[in-house]
Amino acid sequence: MRNIQLPGRSVVMSTEAMVATSQPMATSAALQVLRDGGNAMDAAIAASAVLGVVETFSSGIGGDCFILYHEAATGELHALNGSGRSPAAATAAVIRERGFATMPRRDIVSVTVPGAIDAWTQANNRFGKLDFARLLQPAIHYAEQGYAVTPIIAGKWKKHEPLLNNTPEASAAFLVDGKAPLAGEVHRQPDLASSLRIIAERGRDGFYQGEIAEEIVRYSDSLGGLFTLDDFASQACEWVVPISTNYRGYDVYEIPPNGQGITTLMALNILAQTDVSSLPHLGVDHVHLLSEAFTLAMAERDRFIGDSAFNPIPVEQMLSNEFAREQYARIDMNRAMLQPVASALPNHRDTVYLSVVDKDRNVCSFINSVFDSWGSGLVAGSTGINLQNRGSGFVLEDGHFNQIEPRKRPLHTIIPAMVYREDKPVLGFGVMGGQYQAIGQSYVLSNWIDYGMDIQEAIDAARFFLYDGILGVETGVPEATRAGLAARGHRVVPAEIPLGGSQAIVIDWENGVLQGGSDPRKDGHAAGY
Repeated sequence: MRNIQLPGRSVVMSTEAMVATSQPMATSAALQVLRDGGNAMDAAIAASAVLGVVETFSSGIGGDCFILYHEAATGELHALNGSGRSPAAATAAVIRERGFATMPRRDIVSVTVPGAIDAWTQANNRFGKLDFARLLQPAIHYAEQGYAVTPIIAGKWKKHEPLLNNTPEASAAFLVDGKAPLAGEVHRQPDLASSLRIIAERGRDGFYQGEIAEEIVRYSDSLGGLFTLDDFASQACEWVVPISTNYRGYDVYEIPPNGQGITTLMALNILAQTDVSSLPHLGVDHVHLLSEAFTLAMAERDRFIGDSAFNPIPVEQMLSNEFAREQYARIDMNRAMLQPVASALPNHRDTVYLSVVDKDRNVCSFINSVFDSWGSGLVAGSTGINLQNRGSGFVLEDGHFNQIEPRKRPLHTIIPAMVYREDKPVLGFGVMGGQYQAIGQSYVLSNWIDYGMDIQEAIDAARFFLYDGILGVETGVPEATRAGLAARGHRVVPAEIPLGGSQAIVIDWENGVLQGGSDPRKDGHAAGY
């Protein structure tokens, strides 16, 4: 149990249903859907729609969505890849001709077709109990009537004023006289409300055919973009088979590539080769081991993960125990690996996360994202829709698994996760934060399993992140640990911003209790009844 004389929050507990999101308004909307007879899928869609309004810098209908859903009636786990694709005219040669040596992060060519609405409607049609239009009403209300800007979001907004001032559409949608709204001020998005009303009336076709798609393509054309109306009309999500590994008796499930969930599984497989719990938490050995394991997993991710429809990905080999043993053997506990770390396999050809459990024990692990904060920074004309920059995840290198090609899905960082024990889901969780998500999941899960923390403690614990040769550490990582890591060759620096954000719900089947955890690095909370 945490020291209640120190700042913190307790695990939220309930018996019937639970919701955990990064915004109280989204949590409340989801709970109301559940009380109105909706299930976990309905509640998740409603919450995500609200988050796309009140946390627009992270999410929205201009982004993508991945879903894991445990169907209580059948005991099956379903996975939906709701990532959008590049335009049919997109090739590496075309991008290079525009003067880019690498994929740009904030340009119209970094925008892929948004997959969120297609994913939401497919998921609602297959598993939902309530009408899709009903699920969008809370989001429409906040976009039309306004919502109070919360503190952490206000900080993100202020930081990105220059980006939003780059175009008149973004400035009109998100700034007032060129300035971001402050915490406690009310913000409205009338153009987005109009787009949401069209989608509520017409469903999927309201976004991918008709005036919204036409306006996005018109806006793309005005910036020299590559989109056509057919790129939008042909967008289709995919129901896929989850991939998994077993970590100390728990089956951990992820969505397969083009998502990076396999990175988490590879890291866990490496950690499984040793007794992590014997290492003092946040001691030098603990941080070093997890950082090195993640670095090895990331090397494989960066080499192989892309759209599996274009290149066969060696998933089975990447998740094999033999490969995990070989990877673990590469770690020197006394010395950091030299960067960049090479792949060990032979040649082969900012986000919102939320978790919902309903009274029937359907479980929804749901993530929606525009990638970077504010995505591309581009608002599509009069639609009020903030467009993602997920295409910046492609590479231009000829022959690379993740090279941009027509109608291709890029490497995706967003990864909802689900954990089972003896064929029952015991944890629906995710960790936001772009590149941090995979190690964030490994770390939170290890805190919960290896160190016996409750789910809120597992989320609260100080974080660290080795990426691109730099080991960023949050304030709570002890000075002695930092010094010890530096002595082993790590380039240790204070993290500029908090690392990621997490939401999680534990299902205690024995007592019939739900336990919710929500990251204090965000503005939200878990709640249930």
